[in-house]
Amino acid sequence: MDGPMRPRLASLVDFQFGVVATETIEDALLHLAQQNEQAVREAAGRLGTFREPRIVEFVFLLSEQWCLEKSVSYQAVEILERFMVKQAENICRQARIQLRDNKREFQNWRALKEQLFNKFTLRLVSCVQLASKLSFQNKIISNVTVLNFLQSLGYLHTKEELLESELDVLKSLNFQINLPTPLAYVEMLLEVLGYNGCVVPAMRLHATCLTLLDLVYLLHEPIYESLLRASIENSTPSQLQGEKFISVKEDFMLLAVGIIAASAFIQNHECWSQVVEHLQSITGIALASIAEFSYAILTHSVGANTPGRQQYIPPHLAARALKTVASSNT
Repeated sequence: MDGPMRPRLASLVDFQFGVVATETIEDALLHLAQQNEQAVREAAGRLGTFREPRIVEFVFLLSEQWCLEKSVSYQAVEILERFMVKQAENICRQARIQLRDNKREFQNWRALKEQLFNKFTLRLVSCVQLASKLSFQNKIISNVTVLNFLQSLGYLHTKEELLESELDVLKSLNFQINLPTPLAYVEMLLEVLGYNGCVVPAMRLHATCLTLLDLVYLLHEPIYESLLRASIENSTPSQLQGEKFISVKEDFMLLAVGIIAASAFIQNHECWSQVVEHLQSITGIALASIAEFSYAILTHSVGANTPGRQQYIPPHLAARALKTVASSNT
C-alpha cells in the first residue's frame, strides 16, 4: 500500500495558495455562494440522506486504493448522494402513481427498489469512476480496474454493464455531475483568508481541514444531530424539526467555516477568535453559528460527549471553552 499512496501525498505538497488574482477569487467566491444558496433551497423538503458512514468509508477506502485525490472522494460521495436521492424520489413517485391507479399492483416500484438495491455497489463504483474523470490531476480509472475490483467482491459484470451504469448515473443527474463539494468552499475561504492576512498559514490549515472534513463525513449524523439540538434548545427534536434541518446539512458554506474555525483552533487556539471574525466578515455567517459548528466538530473529533445544548458565548470566551474541551481530551 506504500507505493500507491506516494502520488497522493506528493500532490498535497504541491498544493499552493496565494497564486490566483484577487479578481478571480472574488468571482469564484461569489459563484460558490450562489451555488450554495441554490443547493440549500433545493434541499428544503427533502427527506433523508445517503451519506451513511459505511458508504462514505467505502468510497474513501476505494479512492485511496486507486490513489485518487481527496477531492475525488468528496466528489464521488456527492454524486452518489444526488443520484440516490433522485432514485428514491422516482421510486416514491411510481408508488404514488400505482397506489392512485390500482392499489393491488405494486410490481413496478418494487422492481425499481430491488434493482437499485442489487446494483448499489456497481452504482457506487461508477460514481467514483465518474468523479475521477472530472479531475485533471488524477488518472482515469479504467474499466478493467473497476471490473477486477467488482469481481474481487463477488460481483460479475461486463464492460457493457459498466458503461450502462455510468450512463444511468449521468442521465439521472442530467449529466450535471461536476458538483461543488465542501472542499471547494474550504479551499476558497482559505485563499481569501490568506489575502486578508490570517495569522495561521493557509497550508497548515489546509492539511488539518482535510482531516476534519473526513471526520465530518464519517460522523455526519452525530455532528448535525448535536447542531440540531443546540439550534432548537431541545435534546429531543421532533420529526418536523429534523425535516426542516435537512437544508442546513446541504449548506457547504456553513460547513466550510466550521471546518476552518475548528482547524484554526487546533493549529493555534490563541488566534481562533481572529480567524472566526475573518470568516464572519467574508461569508456573513453569524459568529454564533461559526462557533457552534466548530464546537460540534471539535467535541466529536476529540471524543468528548456533546452537550444537549451549547449556548453561544463571545469569541474570547468561546475560545477558552473550546480550549477546555480540547485539553480535557488530550
